[in-house]
Amino acid sequence: MDNQLKEIFGAWLAAIGTVTAAVGSTPFRSLGSSFRKDLNLIGNELQAVGNALEADGQGEENLERLGNELQSVGNVTVISGLVIDFKDTTQQKLIISGNWIQALGGATALGDEFQDTSNINEVYNIIGNLLQVIGNSLQALSGIYKLKANYINNKESSEKEEDNSIWSLDVVGSWIQAIGSVISLIGQIQEESEEQSNEDEETDSTESDKKQDNASQEDRRRYEDVIPNKYF
Repeated sequence: MDNQLKEIFGAWLAAIGTVTAAVGSTPFRSLGSSFRKDLNLIGNELQAVGNALEADGQGEENLERLGNELQSVGNVTVISGLVIDFKDTTQQKLIISGNWIQALGGATALGDEFQDTSNINEVYNIIGNLLQVIGNSLQALSGIYKLKANYINNKESSEKEEDNSIWSLDVVGSWIQAIGSVISLIGQIQEESEEQSNEDEETDSTESDKKQDNASQEDRRRYEDVIPNKYF
């Protein structure tokens, strides 16, 4: 799999993962809490793989690659908080940390995108990453408020009714992140398509130059052959 394909495929996985996790974070009446938790887990797994593929597809070390790596680490941290059998407060702290790490990764990737804001595809990536930073930050804040509420009430979150405002913050953050990921996907596809077109043009130009050089060499040989025949 070449680097361009890795980046596009990774962006697709990340976008699908964020939407899946957003659905899992939304308290739909038709979806049970256990099923929503599974969706959240699957969504973060897809994001972790997608961000890792995007980082690997970068090839060289740059801020965008570092940002994708941090986002992948953040997803893995969230996953550990969802699946490992820790105390509820420990799980919540892992999820909060994971969301902050993802936000840091998105902010780091922004530094690379700001280098060329004249390109419309970079603008897509800037908006997408910015929305993901905001979304992850809101989810982290939601987790902090939830943790504080647990301390105040001196009981585990699984034993108390969730506060609607805390849920709303988490849901809004999840969907903002999902929208940002989809926008980044659009920008990534267009950016890779443009790079491929430029590479094709360079290849065609190189082949054309080679043909011209070959033709010039052939004309030179013919000229050199004609000169001796004319004078000797």
